[in-house]
Amino acid sequence: MKSILLTGGARSGKSRLAQELALKSGGRVLFVATAEAGDDEMKRRIEAHRQSRPSGWVTLEVTNHVGGHITKNIGRAGTVIIDCVTLLVNNIFQQFDENADASRLEKAVVAEIKELCDCIDRSDADFIIVTNEVGLGIIPGDKVSRLYRDLLGKANQMLAERVDEVYLMVAGLPVTVKKRT
Repeated sequence: MKSILLTGGARSGKSRLAQELALKSGGRVLFVATAEAGDDEMKRRIEAHRQSRPSGWVTLEVTNHVGGHITKNIGRAGTVIIDCVTLLVNNIFQQFDENADASRLEKAVVAEIKELCDCIDRSDADFIIVTNEVGLGIIPGDKVSRLYRDLLGKANQMLAERVDEVYLMVAGLPVTVKKRT
């Protein structure tokens, strides 16, 4: 079992590389999509992602409790792609109102990522996890955006500690950040 975290900016090639790695595995693939179609533009993005995946892959569309859903639906998949943690954390934020206590949001994010890590630990499948690196830009101008950036950063750190390999995608090129020997 091997686990990989792909991080980087928007449109850096993370999803494309995740799909290429899964195709190279040659086995059954479970694709876990975390996006919610909140508007027409997002619906078009989701549809474009669906069209880019091989028809033989099983797609699981879930917005939270990803680890539990994978455990119930993994079947005989040898590779699991989770695309993406960025939207997963956003989905957690959507469960709370804008005045929610930061510690409650943090507990929810940490619980979600721990559940995912436990799923990885119990599975014999390879995992490829896609996330965005949002901490490289300007400091967000509002409290909720700063909290989102901070909690996604925490989620990414938790996953990076757990997985075997981490790659930072830059202009479509993977830069090795962590590789277990």
